[in-house]
Order: sequence, then structure tokens, then C-alpha cells
Amino acid sequence: MDQTLLRQYLATVYEFPSNNGPIRASLDGDIVNDASTLPDLLTKSFTVLTAYNPRSMLLPRKVNEGRHVVLRDLLILGCYRVEACAGYEDDPDGTWREPSWLVHGMERDEAVGFGRVFRQNTILVCRNARPELIVTDPTFDDVATTIVGNWRVRS
Repeated sequence: MDQTLLRQYLATVYEFPSNNGPIRASLDGDIVNDASTLPDLLTKSFTVLTAYNPRSMLLPRKVNEGRHVVLRDLLILGCYRVEACAGYEDDPDGTWREPSWLVHGMERDEAVGFGRVFRQNTILVCRNARPELIVTDPTFDDVATTIVGNWRVRS
């Protein structure tokens, strides 16, 4: 994977829902020695999936929204608890924002499958309070190549 694109993925800020208000976090933090210092959600198992802009190809808004609804419906039919979240660039002048789904309790292999079906470059999986960026596009690297990050909670 191109190193510039990888840095952008690691610096992406994710906005997750929680009972105490939104949690903003990225994958470019320092090693977390004590997971109890993280917000509760970031210590749980979850996956972040999107159907927007397959293979980084910008699609019209209506097409992206339609794909995103289909993804949500498939996840719900699979009996997953799904919540809306988003990824965006941490730049005051940035305009990129991508709606995503926070999927609770999905196994890693199934998440990779969804990423491949919806033609995503990567997906985000959190296990044991560690975020993993997993390649799902075989033109980048071998499918399921994993880049382990560390949570950085943003204010």
C-alpha cells in the first residue's frame, strides 16, 4: 500500500456514538498500556464498514447512499447491531467525510468479506482495545494484510 495513503488512513478521525456523547479517535496514537483509560467502546470488539466510493472511486451521492443502505440492510439481516458513524480528515480545511457503520461483534473474516464485496480498500476492526486496518483490496497488498494501530482519543 502506498505510504501516503496509509498515513491518511491512520490519521482518519472516526466519530463513534456513545451514551456519553460522540467519541472521536484515530489509529495514530501511542501504545496504550492501560486499556481502562480508553472510552469503553474502544475496548470492545467492533468493525467499521462503509460502501462509499469503492476502490477510492468517487461516486455520485445518490449511488453512494444506495450502496450504504444495502450494506446496512445486509448487516441487520445478519443480526448485527449497527450504528451510524463517520470517518473524516483532521484538517480544518478538509472536506472529506465518509459515512460508515459501526458493527458490534462481527468476526474478522466476515468483516474482510464485506470489505471485499463492497470493494473497499481497507476496513477497520477493533479487538482487545487495538485497532487494525485490514486490507480488502487485492491490488494493494495480500487480502487481510493487517496494520495494527493504537487509539488516539481526540477532543
